[in-house]
Amino acid sequence: MANPDSRDECSAGLNRALADTIRDDIDTLTPGRGFSRRAFVGTAVGSGFAAAVLPVTAQTVITTDTQGLDAGPVSIEAGDFKMPAYVAKPAGKRHAHVVLVVSEIFGVHEHIADVARRFAKLGYLAIAPDLFARQGDAKAYSDIARLQTEIIQRTPDAQVLNDLDAAVDWAKAQGGETARLGITGFCWGGRIVWLYSAHSKDVKAGVAWYGRLQGQASPMTPKHPVDVAGQLHGPVLGLYGGQDQGIPVASVAAMQEALKQGSRAAQASEFVVYPDAGHAFHADYRPSYRAGPAKDGWARCQAWFKQHGV
Repeated sequence: MANPDSRDECSAGLNRALADTIRDDIDTLTPGRGFSRRAFVGTAVGSGFAAAVLPVTAQTVITTDTQGLDAGPVSIEAGDFKMPAYVAKPAGKRHAHVVLVVSEIFGVHEHIADVARRFAKLGYLAIAPDLFARQGDAKAYSDIARLQTEIIQRTPDAQVLNDLDAAVDWAKAQGGETARLGITGFCWGGRIVWLYSAHSKDVKAGVAWYGRLQGQASPMTPKHPVDVAGQLHGPVLGLYGGQDQGIPVASVAAMQEALKQGSRAAQASEFVVYPDAGHAFHADYRPSYRAGPAKDGWARCQAWFKQHGV
C-alpha cells in the first residue's frame, strides 16, 4: 500500500469492491479510536516485519510493489470469527486462479505479504490468512519461546484446516477460480501444505518449503505429513535444505517412502533437497537466506503450479 497512514490511501489502486471491503475490514482489525495510526502500521496483517525476526537483513530483502495490483488486508468469515488475511491479485481481474500462502510461525508479516504480491504479479489471487489470529498476534512476540508456547502450540491443526477452507470459500465468493487451487507455505506453513493437500479435494498442487514431516502426535497435532502422505489430493513439491538441523534428510527419505505407497497424487509428489542450504533458505530477510536455492525454488514453484494446472 502506498501510504498506510490513511484508510483511503490504504485502498489506492484497488478495484471498488475490494477497496470497500478493505476499508470496512480495517475498522474490524484495529482496536478502537484510541489506536494510533503509527501503531496500526506495525500491527495490521501484512504490515511490518515480525518482532521476533528484527533486525532484518536489509541488504537481501526483496520488495514487490503493488503497481497493477489490488492488495491489502481483509477479514474472512470463518465460522463465528473474522479472520484477518492479506490478499493480492491483478487489478480488476476476475476468475484468477487462487493460491493460498501459509506463513511461518511469525504470522502474516511483511515477508509473507510480499510473497503474496509476487504471486499476484504472476496473475494469481493470493491469500495469506492469519491462521494464528484466534490465539493472538504472532507478529507482536519478540521472544520465540513464548511465541511457541502461547500461540503456536495452542493452534490446533483442525482449526487451521477449517480456516483455510473458509479462505477458499471467500476467494470463490470474490470471483476466484478455486477449482484449480494451489497452496504453498514456509516452515510451519510448509507442514500445513502437506496436511491441507490431504484434507481438501480442491487442491490441485502444493509446494512445501522446509515443513516438518514427522513428529509426536498430540491433541493439537494428531497427525503429521508422513501420516497422511498416502491421502494427498494434489501432488506436492517439497523444497528442503540438506543442512536443515530440524528436518534431517532421513525424515525426507521416510516421507518419500510413504508417498510411494499412496494415491496417484502422492506418487506424483517430488522433493528437491538443496545440499548446502539450511532451514529458511527462502527467507530473504534473515541470515539463513540463500539466494541460489531460493531463486531456484521459486522457479520450480511456478513451474510446478503450471504443470498441474494451478
